[in-house]
Amino acid sequence: MREIVSIVFGLACGITSAIFGGWDFALQALVGFIVIDYITGIMLAGIFKKSKKSASGALNSHTGFKGIVKKCVMMMLVSMGYWLDNVFGWDFFRQAIIFALLAREAISILENTGLMGIPMPIPLKQAIDILRTKGGDEDDDGSKK
Repeated sequence: MREIVSIVFGLACGITSAIFGGWDFALQALVGFIVIDYITGIMLAGIFKKSKKSASGALNSHTGFKGIVKKCVMMMLVSMGYWLDNVFGWDFFRQAIIFALLAREAISILENTGLMGIPMPIPLKQAIDILRTKGGDEDDDGSKK
């Protein structure tokens, strides 16, 4: 059993390194933000019934599945960045993609917590509104938030 666990862990680490360029802190942070965003989204819809992603504000399996698909595509973008860096011999695309996705996830987490009623400083609320407006953030149906 110990050997099987070691082999599976080794394969997972090797695949992560080959696909995403390693398990550095930037990637760890992105995965952490993705998990926190998804959990706060589920809590917002399941407990508070205030999700902007469904008509009723409650949990919706189709919306949840779309969220998982989006998170998977985000990880594909990180892979693309890593591969582009290797093609050009740079160390830019992967980090830029991770930083952009980190900012997007952070905004989403703050929005979720704000909708839960957790107090947020006014300057932070204003900064989120500015970033959302200037970033052209859109809902799943393509309409502006």
